Amino acid sequence: MRVTAPSRSLPRRAVVTTALAAALLIPTSAVSAAPPPDPAGSGTLPLRGLDLDALTIPDLQQRMDAGDLSAVELTTAYLGRIEALNDDLGAVLSVNPHALDDAADSDEARHRHSARSPLEGIPVLLKDNVDTEQMPTTAGSRALLHSEPDDATITRRLREAGAIVIGKANLSEWANFRGSASTSGWSGVGGQTANPYVLDRNPCGSSSGSGAGVAASLAQVAIGTETDGSIVCPAGQNGVVGLKPTLGLVSRDGIVPISAEQDTAGPMARHAVDAAIMLDVIAGRDDADAATAEIPGELPDYADLDLDALQGARIGVWTLTPEQSAAVDDQTEAVFAAAVKQVEAAGATAVPVQLAYQDEIGAGETPALLAEFKRDLNAYLAATPGDHPADLAGLIAFNEQDPVELAYFGQELFEQAQAATVPADDPAIQATRDRIRQLARASIDEVLAQGPGPEDDLDAIVGLTNTPAWQTRYQNLDGEADAFVYSTSGPAAVAGYPDVSVPAGFSGPQETLPVGVSFFGGRWSDALMLDIAADFEDQAAAREAPGFLPTVGADPQPENPEPGT
Repeated sequence: MRVTAPSRSLPRRAVVTTALAAALLIPTSAVSAAPPPDPAGSGTLPLRGLDLDALTIPDLQQRMDAGDLSAVELTTAYLGRIEALNDDLGAVLSVNPHALDDAADSDEARHRHSARSPLEGIPVLLKDNVDTEQMPTTAGSRALLHSEPDDATITRRLREAGAIVIGKANLSEWANFRGSASTSGWSGVGGQTANPYVLDRNPCGSSSGSGAGVAASLAQVAIGTETDGSIVCPAGQNGVVGLKPTLGLVSRDGIVPISAEQDTAGPMARHAVDAAIMLDVIAGRDDADAATAEIPGELPDYADLDLDALQGARIGVWTLTPEQSAAVDDQTEAVFAAAVKQVEAAGATAVPVQLAYQDEIGAGETPALLAEFKRDLNAYLAATPGDHPADLAGLIAFNEQDPVELAYFGQELFEQAQAATVPADDPAIQATRDRIRQLARASIDEVLAQGPGPEDDLDAIVGLTNTPAWQTRYQNLDGEADAFVYSTSGPAAVAGYPDVSVPAGFSGPQETLPVGVSFFGGRWSDALMLDIAADFEDQAAAREAPGFLPTVGADPQPENPEPGT
């Protein structure tokens, strides 16, 4: 039975009513941590005056190898940040009660055998749709509070590399694939994630806690996942680097799905080099994910970045149409124009382009995802131990009886997916998927192949990642939800090609809200995209630490918001 929507004070911290749920979700205050830093600052390590916001993984490894810093100290500092800031941010859904023990083990391993990888002793946040044996994996839903999965493949790889899984990041519930008028960054378990630059603004979905948590220095790096936009959008709106890898480069084993045809996990970080280092650890073949068998040859060293990648490169600039330009504010367009100038200043040639077939791709994507979601989520639930609904129909019934889940928006996408036929039983659905994937790949490949010879080809395409973060609102309280305006994530998402967002500047009221640009290219060009992103990051130097402003005033909302996935 549906209940009356609670007051606006609830979303920041969802109330978990059962005793077992309270025991499962370790409150941040239960973990011993350093005295909390100044919430308005970037945070410093105790005694050493090191700026967490500015430090890269190579910086930290140098200090730890020299004995000037330990994994326990670093983890303690990040736990202190979580304790000080998370009540306002809602970015961390739960913390690992064994984080300090894991950090001590990492210090011992470094002392005895040297670092196992460049992630040795580095605190990592995992989006809470990535399975962990030590902590619950809920996808933000109260229906999965009693789920009991094993570690996902990428969780295991991170642990084996010596990384410290410090906690689970909040997310848009079910990766923003539950309601057609959803609010990004809200989940029934974790409440509402806020944007650390301006707290009443939205972090974008669905990797909202991963993006906001890294931006606010609650961890050094984070794992996000994307079906269409859910790494690059929160990266853009939270002022961090986010890579959606080529589909199949990173195993999806043990990750709550939307669709195996588009889903992938990827790194989110304050610095491009940190994202590249994380990709080195999580990428690779996995017998549990057939898509990884298509990886061609040996993987490159992604962290061996070329900071001159733009020198002599040819970059396609995905220009806004007149209709898009009318929807995107002038200040944000100016940030994008300045970014193109910075690409040229780094030695690249900018070539204006438009990508074909976008209307047909967009028309086919949601019908395909609905059918694939029913197929893939039911398979995940069937394979995951614990006391939880057995299938999508059970989730719909659970939500209808729950006092929190439907308080702010509905479950129309769930209901449409339940009514859909799965691809194995409907050739038209498979034909739609095949067609839109073909068109999405052609839309990118045809633009990259400019002119008659290879000297005319483009190395990448750059587009505007996001418009400024909107004020967080709820359909059932305000009559409106996400005020989503513009995105360039679709072609790479549907094609399964790499897409990386990098901070480019600030827009919105008082120029307080981050704006990113996205570089995307052909299949398996992840290393080149990271090189270009790192070179642009070095050229633009656009990122600034968040200021945790309460508000900067309201923006008008568009009439037809579109949720990201």
